[in-house]
This record gives sequence, structure tokens and C-alpha cells, in this order.
Amino acid sequence: MKRLLLAALSLLAAPAFASIPPGGDRHEGDGPYTQLILRGVNVINGTGSPAYGPADVVIEGNRIGEIRMLGADITSIRPEDRPKLKAGGREMDLTGYYVMPGLIDMHGHIGGDEQGVSADYVYKLWMGHGITTVRDPACGNGIDWCAQETRRSAANAIVAPRIFPYAYFGMGRDKPMTTPEEAREWVREMKKKGAVGMKCFGYRPEVLQAAFEELGKQGMRSACHHAQLDVARVNVLTTARWGLTSMEHWYGLPEALFDDRTVQDYPAAYNYSNEADRFGQAGRLWAQAAEKGSDKYEAVIKELLDLDFTIDPTFTIYQASRDFMRVRRAEWHDRYTLPSLWDFFTPNRDHHGSFFFDWGTEDEVAWRDNYRRWMAFVNDYKNRGGRVTVGSDSGYIYKIYGFGTIEELELLREAGFHPLEVLRAATLNGAQALGAADRIGSLEPGKLADIAVVRENPLANLKVLYGTGHIRLGSDGRPTRVGGVDYTIKDGIVYDAKQLLREVREMVATEKKKRGIEHYAQPGDE
Repeated sequence: MKRLLLAALSLLAAPAFASIPPGGDRHEGDGPYTQLILRGVNVINGTGSPAYGPADVVIEGNRIGEIRMLGADITSIRPEDRPKLKAGGREMDLTGYYVMPGLIDMHGHIGGDEQGVSADYVYKLWMGHGITTVRDPACGNGIDWCAQETRRSAANAIVAPRIFPYAYFGMGRDKPMTTPEEAREWVREMKKKGAVGMKCFGYRPEVLQAAFEELGKQGMRSACHHAQLDVARVNVLTTARWGLTSMEHWYGLPEALFDDRTVQDYPAAYNYSNEADRFGQAGRLWAQAAEKGSDKYEAVIKELLDLDFTIDPTFTIYQASRDFMRVRRAEWHDRYTLPSLWDFFTPNRDHHGSFFFDWGTEDEVAWRDNYRRWMAFVNDYKNRGGRVTVGSDSGYIYKIYGFGTIEELELLREAGFHPLEVLRAATLNGAQALGAADRIGSLEPGKLADIAVVRENPLANLKVLYGTGHIRLGSDGRPTRVGGVDYTIKDGIVYDAKQLLREVREMVATEKKKRGIEHYAQPGDE
């Protein structure tokens, strides 16, 4: 992935991709059934409506057939008022549990050769957290690999979420594109190979504009990380006008909001290739943008709203920038982070995102202010009717798969989203941004049976969705762990989410034993 990124940002030809092995054949999950009934659940349907229950959810094959509301008191429900189980069907007594649409991670890289992780490690962490759909932005294992895994997941041949493959702009070519027609040809070729969208970092304007025009003609969607090497010519407003459907992170948005400058206030010694410079100054960028309520701010937000533009902020991936110690020592690392991934995270000038060479108080304070301004814009965009989605970009900067996605939910809550708005961003909004809301993203009859089942109420505390659960003081005065997704249902197939996470823990324990590691050491440890 790092080679891919550096090639993109250096305007060099796209590199050859080093693919990891594909996911193993599926041996887990029960179903789909001719009929599956989830009895007595509380329903969070993903549309923003309040939870209701008890209800019986009837699944027929791989689709939701009926959601029957049963009143307010399950003890007073007559058997004849409940859906009847058909011969050969299965019912699950989930009285008091909560069900919601499977989560959609709009920025989910499927590992990479540099991180040294397997596809199964990534997939099981995602599925173990109730994530049933991911958009792979850039297909870092190659478009052929990504398209094949997409087909295998659709056929449920692997234990994996649904995959929406977005090809990185220029991948598969042995030299840079220099004409608009080359860009159009590339888009058509990627569609033939199975891509449903494009991810870009920026490019020569006339070439990139042609790619967006062709994407529109082909009915494909797009994502963009507006990298600093091109953002002075092409910011979020530029690409949105050309047809970009979603922006990643926040690069390009402050630049669109400049009203007293045209380029970022880079120090004279700034070197983009030095990631300590890149990320250190990125944390000072929002302070250079137009203030909320200013004419420039209002003009930009109005135009993006008019364009039905999607913001996929990925707050979580930069969280270490504002609190390095907290993120580095997250409680799940010892049991869920592979040694190779921990090595990749450790400060290193040769690893993308491992930029904590001398990260100090001043950097973190700047980033906290950056978050305050950034979150305020995103919340304002949502409040005015704009679409905001959930993406994690895990696999970098001490963020691991699944856990990073749940952290993103918490960060949207911090930004001002109501918990129902948070879950809508993680479900229906993502489906809309993918052009798939007719089949996924909400719990409604006729849609595919992609469902996360959890014993605790996520609206009261999003932390109960973490695979490590949440610490709560019990009635006996002792702290206990509660939560974690219990079942992940994809395409009507029921997976034991906790078992999937146990398998990940076993992978990590095995690798740590091979290396003689008990706990991950910190720099300076004896």
C-alpha cells in the first residue's frame, strides 16, 4: 500500500501490486434457511427512526420477509399473533437483544503485503464487529485480486463482508496517463475487470476531469483523497463539480474554504516526503480555512449540498495525532494486533503512517484544534441534510480492522451526531453512497438479510460494539465485561461473531509465540 501511495503522489506510473493470499474457503456460518425467525428483538432499522420492540424478524432465504411489531410487553403477546415457523425453518430466541443493519465501512483496505496480515485476519475482524459491507478504496492487492474476492464474497464462498472494489487511478498501467482519452480508456478497462468505482489522490486536471466524466457515463462512483501535491489545482469543489461522489478524510476541503490565501502556509523547510512534516502541518490546516458562518463557508457548504456530495471523514485514522499514547496502548492490541502489524505501526521513516518520529505536545494540541473545526463542519453538513458515512482506513496508524470502525462511530458521536444519526451514517448512508440502498443499509422487508445482533443497547453506549466489549460494574460490586456483537448475519447466513474473534486471537497468539513475544514492547523498554 505504501508503494501504491508514494507512486500516486509522485505522479509516477502505478506500481506492480504485491497481493496477499486470498481468503480461505468458508467453513463457518449456518444457513441460509428457507425461513429464519429472530424472536423478540428490539429493532434499530438504520433509517434514523427510534428503536422499537419486541418484534419478530422473519428472514426468507437471504432476504428480510417481514418485521412484525409485537407491542410493548412480550409477556402479553399471544402465540397466534406471532409469525409461524415453517417446516425446515429455524428460530432464534433473542428476547431483549438489539438488531440493526450490518455496518458498512466505506474505507476498508484488505490488508497489504507491508502489514503482513492475511485476508482472513482482516475479514474475521470485520465480520466479528458486525461489518457486512466494505468499500475497498484503491484495491491495493490488485484489481483482479479484488474483483475475484468480491465475487467469492457475493457467493459466500469466504467468510467476508460484501466488497465494493474501487480501482486506484492509474493502476495496471506501466506509465503515467498524459491525455484525457487515456483516462477514459482506463476507466472503461477497470469496469471490464470488475471495478465499480475509482479512488484518486489527484492528478493533472484535464486528465482527471476526463476520468470523472467517463465514470459518470459508465455508471461508476468515485472517492478521492485530495493529496497536497495536487490540491492547489484540484480541491474538493473542483472534483465535486466534475462528478466526484465522495471525499475521503478531509484533504481538499479546507483548501476549498481558503479566503485569504490559495495555498497552505507551509514552513520553508517543509518536505512532503517527510511524513512528520506532512502530518504535523496537516494538523494546522483547518485553522487556515474560512470560519463557520462566513460567506466563503456558506458558499462551499451550499454547493456541496446542492451536488448531493458525500463526506467520508475517517476521523479515527488520525486519532493518534491528537493523543498518541492512548491510541498506541489501546487495550485490544495485545490480543488482536498481529506482530507484523505492530512492527508496521512502530515509528519508521519507511512505513506509511508511522510518522511519530518526535511527536510532542504542540503537535497534539494543534491536532485537537484541527478536530474541533473539522468535526464542526461535518456536523453542520449533516444537520443541513448532507450525507456523512463511516470509514476507518484501518491497517495504519495503530488502527486495526473492526475496532477502528467502531471508534469511528464514537468519533461521530463526539462530533455531535445523535446515536441514531451515527448508526444511520454507518448503514443506510453508506448504502446510498454506494448506490446499493435498494438492497442493503436498512432493516426493511425485501432487503438482503445483513444484520448485526448484540445483547446490549448500542444507542445507550456505542462501546458495547467493540470486540473487547465494555467494562461495567456489576450488582455484585465487581467490574465485568459486557457487549460485543453476538451474531453477524450476512445474506441470511448466521455467523457466531464471538467465535470469529476467538479465531483472530488464536492467529495473534500463534504468531506471538513464534516470535517469543508476550507483550508489545515500547521504545526504551529494557
